[in-house]
Amino acid sequence: MATIVEVASLAGVSTSTVSHVLNETRHVEPETRAKVVAAMKSVGYRRDALARSLRRSRTDSIGLVISDAGEPAFADMVHGVEEAAAQRGISLLLANSAEDPARERAAIEALLDRRVDGLILAMAAGSGAGLLARIREEKKPLVLLDRLADLDVDQVGVDNQSAVTALVEHLTDKGHERIMLVAGDLRVSSLRERYDGFRLAMRERGLDTPSDLLCEGTSTAAATFEQVGELLRTSAQQPTAILACSTLLGAGVLKAVQQAGLLIPDSMAFATFDGFAYSDLFEPQITTVRQPAFQIGEEAVGLLVRRLEDPSGATQIHRLKSSIEFRQSTE
Repeated sequence: MATIVEVASLAGVSTSTVSHVLNETRHVEPETRAKVVAAMKSVGYRRDALARSLRRSRTDSIGLVISDAGEPAFADMVHGVEEAAAQRGISLLLANSAEDPARERAAIEALLDRRVDGLILAMAAGSGAGLLARIREEKKPLVLLDRLADLDVDQVGVDNQSAVTALVEHLTDKGHERIMLVAGDLRVSSLRERYDGFRLAMRERGLDTPSDLLCEGTSTAAATFEQVGELLRTSAQQPTAILACSTLLGAGVLKAVQQAGLLIPDSMAFATFDGFAYSDLFEPQITTVRQPAFQIGEEAVGLLVRRLEDPSGATQIHRLKSSIEFRQSTE
């Protein structure tokens, strides 16, 4: 294995100059730097990342744990985190909790064992307070992603209330009063915010939301299909519009509507949060609340890096604005 001494000898410089090039601890003239880089390539020198991290008390790596890698919005957030980290020379270690608190805890422990500099976390449904206490115990900076909480930690997500309010306004302006909300697992904070925002927006318009227009508690497309199908079969009066709070829930709704022999938008209007890949190819095209997911990922890295540089700085909570793509499904 090549050593720093061999690199210095071949480049005709001191070992301290090679060290400055490797660690960027002092300005080195471009010509000298080029010689050092060429010598490293020639002898096959590889920097000992572990030794360097021990010297600096940093590993230039961060951990990201998300709750569902299959959700389009989360996939875009991961890409945002990855891009922002790469631009800063930071390695990303990714884990998927699959909405399982035990699996989430195991992922966090594994990342802590690998001495990541900080963590970005989209908490699983039912995640316990003990998990955050464990992260604090290790004195690791933490940023909550998408699923915000009443905690004194840096967080980034979207303004769910304004988005759902805008959708309710759009639907009620079209004459819809019986709007079914498919909210999903209300232990997930972003879904709870959409649920609460919907009920508030309906009340402000003097509209009721009876139990047969609220579908909650499901966490899979299959379970959502069953529950929505049952509500459509048993409701004394059909909803005139349905709002799904995620892509997965939206898939279950569309299958249930199709199974019931109903048509969108002829039988009822339909809108969803997050939407589907190539949603403009659907017939009819679907009205969708689109999160700035990539930017949320970038913002999370920015918050984490800021916390690493200023551990005692004030906590920051950022909520980005979603956009609504109004299409044929709500016309």
